[in-house]
Amino acid sequence: MNEVKKLESGAKFAHASVGSLNGFEGKQFVKDATGATSCEISFGSLPTGAAVPFFHSHNDNEENYIILSGAGRFQVDDNVFDVAEGSVVRVATNCDRNLKCTSAEPMTYICIQAKEGSLGGYTMTDAEITERENLL
Repeated sequence: MNEVKKLESGAKFAHASVGSLNGFEGKQFVKDATGATSCEISFGSLPTGAAVPFFHSHNDNEENYIILSGAGRFQVDDNVFDVAEGSVVRVATNCDRNLKCTSAEPMTYICIQAKEGSLGGYTMTDAEITERENLL
């Protein structure tokens, strides 16, 4: 099982890693390693034929699942549909969800959990172009 490693941090950033996603196994949450205050991010992997061992629902937080590799089936309440690499699934509060890997390769995914309805500005509505010396 991969472990989250805190690599670097400063007053305005934190850098953590779960390591290589090739061969990633299990589930890892990164909020504590990054000190995030707006969302929880987790990396998950399901081997062929495996499903998350339980359904769950959230009272305050929606979840966004991003499928990075593999394929499977996703269930939200009584709705079941196929997902595959590149799929993005948003699941609202107060409904049950689960997923299962149906591909020959493991299904690896990211889940981002944040308070439903909390997104104010986004992309360029919450950004401004700044001037700074490029040190890259």
